[in-house]
Amino acid sequence: MWFKNLLIYRLSQPFTLTPEQLHEALCERVTRECGSLEMSTIGWAPPLGRDAELLTHAVAACTMVCARREERVLPTAVVREHLAQRVAEIEEAEGRKVRRREQMELKENILTELMPRAFTRASSTYAYIDGEHGWLVVDAASAKRAEELITLLRETLGSFPLKPLEVAQSPASVMTAWLAGRPVREFQIQDECELRDTVEEGGVVRCRRQDLAGGEIQAHLEAGKQVARLAVEWHERLALVLTEELAIKRLRFLDVILEEAAEAEDAATRFDVDFALMSLELGRFIPRLIDTFGGIAEEG
Repeated sequence: MWFKNLLIYRLSQPFTLTPEQLHEALCERVTRECGSLEMSTIGWAPPLGRDAELLTHAVAACTMVCARREERVLPTAVVREHLAQRVAEIEEAEGRKVRRREQMELKENILTELMPRAFTRASSTYAYIDGEHGWLVVDAASAKRAEELITLLRETLGSFPLKPLEVAQSPASVMTAWLAGRPVREFQIQDECELRDTVEEGGVVRCRRQDLAGGEIQAHLEAGKQVARLAVEWHERLALVLTEELAIKRLRFLDVILEEAAEAEDAATRFDVDFALMSLELGRFIPRLIDTFGGIAEEG
């Protein structure tokens, strides 16, 4: 279980539930299939997979959870086709034009009729609570997906105070300084970046497999563009893309870490080993990342 994208949140209060207590709480919102008239459902699933029983998986001070979302798939084209046919039938039979409000009502009726026959698809979002450092780390490529899990946690527990990670120095400004010739030793710049003008609707330059120390990139920086995304390596252990929001994309754990993951006889043991290595490595990386950008931003 290796996370590929990271959104990091700070717990506003110490998290005091044990993994067993958290499991009991999550049992109140276990994942279930969509009802015949439900477009989607979301609930908790075992991180170890369908055959597991526990809704939590703990290693040291870190506890993993998994939110499973099931939704019905009704292609827009199918709904549009049914609506057009229904409208044509009414206009031909009654000799009048179907107005917008009536079309919206017809569309709702069509959705209700088609929903029980629609296919369903499921997706899972993983996260872990690090009680020692006071973080929630979500494996999500978008804030919307992370917020779904956070909202579910709050609804399940009654309260789960936390806030997005905010640092004292602008990540865009710091990464721009790196490219301008003031790199830091801990982060080795790779061959990919995205540059943006600071003005609204300004230009965007995306580079891949390119020498970022070259004159072309420096010319863009001199013209006032700032780094919005930058590919880096950390101590030859992690490879990732940092964004101006301090989100982490396309995270890869490099061979020096993966070699430490010993062969396991079963999936459960392998999951446990992988989670232990991942949480330990991120427990080292995240504090250094925060320090590199000036530490936690002061509140107020």
